[in-house]
Amino acid sequence: MSVLVNVREKARQAKRKIVLPEGHDERVIKAAAKIVELGLAVPVVLGSTITIERMAGDLDISMTGVEILEVEKAANLEEWAAEFAKMREKKGLTFEKAREILVKEPVFYAAMMVKHGEAHGVVSGATSPTAQVIRAGLQIIGTKPGIKTVSSSFIMELTERQETYGEVILFADCAVIPVPTSEQLADIAISTVETARNIAGIEGKVALMTFSTKGSADHPDIDIVKEAGKILRERNVDFQFDDELQADAAIVKSVAMKKAPDSPVAGHANILVFPNLAAGNIGYKLVQRLAGANAYGPIIQGLNNPINDLSRGCSADDIVDLVAMTAIQ
Repeated sequence: MSVLVNVREKARQAKRKIVLPEGHDERVIKAAAKIVELGLAVPVVLGSTITIERMAGDLDISMTGVEILEVEKAANLEEWAAEFAKMREKKGLTFEKAREILVKEPVFYAAMMVKHGEAHGVVSGATSPTAQVIRAGLQIIGTKPGIKTVSSSFIMELTERQETYGEVILFADCAVIPVPTSEQLADIAISTVETARNIAGIEGKVALMTFSTKGSADHPDIDIVKEAGKILRERNVDFQFDDELQADAAIVKSVAMKKAPDSPVAGHANILVFPNLAAGNIGYKLVQRLAGANAYGPIIQGLNNPINDLSRGCSADDIVDLVAMTAIQ
């Protein structure tokens, strides 16, 4: 069963309410209607009712089953603006500015909906930058207990050589942290294992990768990866992992037997934690383009409730897929 088929079935069972803050975009309108049609979630679209219904009419789309909410007319806007200002008062946020942010940057209002239990998750980013989406999550939702790092992962569904490498491998971090510290790498590993369990339905076997395998090179960058492994051991995590593995040692059994014969995951890792964002971003795109893998993500990890980010070049179907993943995250 493909990743998407499995995700969609889980989403139908979860019956979550997911907020789409960018109701002025026709891709969001199309996606919301399809989400209802497929029964994946209850979509809440933020924006002008008149504008959204006019756009839907022009597109010949029914909005039956889609909730539309106008932030400026919301009964709790003043209350939530005061709460947001209180949360950020040490940063100098005033009530007036807080209210303006909730109205003009509706992903923040969407995050408040999740914080107050009026929705289960948010999917945004079709027309706004990643930084804004993550900032809303950090400032309003916050991180999970024990995790200080917001990161991302891609679920890579392989279309070739599945008998050798398996059907699914997760890559992290490919979209958020440019140069992670050892502690951040450890957090990324923990969060990606959770993503693997919740969305991909697999138990994670983590390889903390670098350009050395078990002492084959010496460099401060390698020490950062090795320290991340030490941190995971100290945290007594409930998954298999190993540090200081090259990519071939992580996923190729014959190489692993030579380079890291005593490793618990070498040769069959299904979560690859890259040492920095450049490596992760380049790596997933190469596998996607050259190997024809399906890349699902980026899935934002580490927040106390799910807020996920879209590419600004996304399609309506991309939004549908990410809503389904958010619903089971």
